[in-house]
Amino acid sequence: MPTFTAPDGTQLAYHPAGEGPPLVCLPGGPLHPAAYLGDLGGLTAHRRLIGLDLRGSGASQVPADPASYRCDRLVADVEALRRHLGVDRVDLLGHSAGANLAARYAERHPERVDRLVLCTPSTFAVGMDVPGPVRAETARLRQDEPWFPEAYAALEDVAAGRATAASWEAMAPFMYARWSDEARAHRALGDGLRGTEAAAAYGAEGAFDPPATRAALAAFDRPVLLVAGELDLNSPPAAVTEYTALFPDARLTVLPGVSHFPWVDDPRGFASAVAGFLA
Repeated sequence: MPTFTAPDGTQLAYHPAGEGPPLVCLPGGPLHPAAYLGDLGGLTAHRRLIGLDLRGSGASQVPADPASYRCDRLVADVEALRRHLGVDRVDLLGHSAGANLAARYAERHPERVDRLVLCTPSTFAVGMDVPGPVRAETARLRQDEPWFPEAYAALEDVAAGRATAASWEAMAPFMYARWSDEARAHRALGDGLRGTEAAAAYGAEGAFDPPATRAALAAFDRPVLLVAGELDLNSPPAAVTEYTALFPDARLTVLPGVSHFPWVDDPRGFASAVAGFLA
């Protein structure tokens, strides 16, 4: 597995797959291993995917300084990867929490980004809160599912500040269009550093500067695609629509019947939307 060296000496790994120009892929979680991205619904037929294992995750080295897990500090790792790949500009995809890192990279290195894809993005980097009623309304789209009562009760516990590890586990079916064996297996790929000190450090004080990021994105003149899932209560379409409006040249794709992992729920639809945009 290829590796490169971050500015602080940490050895970082990445997973290349497919043919064509590189698409650097930043995983969510935060700090989930890149393995859960898979081939992004067959996107490897169109692009060479570069799935980055962020420091401390997957095959990447645990850093000497735990504070270096902070999202804004990870920008330097992405820039080191670009230099390692030997390209002047990169196409960049960030999923979920990885979209925060992608946004901060575009903020600091706009001249190094050709096209930007934010997939079911977290909105912390731009200071947008998703109202509880919007999440609840999105969740109720699933009320006929057999797992809904337990999952919705867990959602209410989270909203009330009573969340436990069991609450997050009970909510897992919301993240997929179908809570199948395939979905369960995929969820296991993304466990990574969930709930650890490293994951907490990712969003620690100083990780985000929404006014600065918003100002930078308002001046970001490269094409941007935001992908939302109709059923995704983590990044509901209304929130992603608002996010899209922050850019001068952005388009929004809402995939019907899809939740937080569009390439799992609708591989062909997701790969077609992203490949068409990148082309």
